Amino acid sequence: MANNAVGWFEIYVQDMDRARAFYEATLAVALEKLPVPDVEMWAFPMDPDASGASGSLVKMEGMPSGGNSVLVYFNCEDCAVEAGRVPGAGGTVFREKMSIGEYGFIALVHDTEGNLVGLHSMQ
Repeated sequence: MANNAVGWFEIYVQDMDRARAFYEATLAVALEKLPVPDVEMWAFPMDPDASGASGSLVKMEGMPSGGNSVLVYFNCEDCAVEAGRVPGAGGTVFREKMSIGEYGFIALVHDTEGNLVGLHSMQ
């Protein structure tokens, strides 16, 4: 396989304004509106020369949020910092920062739409 296994991700939401505010506040980033007909999409920042995948929040008729079995991990400097922003952004912390051994640390949080997402850092 010449590419990374994950090339894109989508997090489905019901309230785009609320979801955007949560992710922008938690990750301290600005999302960019994508010009897609009949679907509202806001993309996370992306550097095509960097490793890893980018993706977007999506509001689409017939695609409910929450309750799915996909878990997206966002890269962080220190996942405890981003997890600390979650309650103020309207989400909840499911699992505080924990070690995953030589692979660093993770925290698990619920966004404002009921989706479980991961935060990963090496410190």
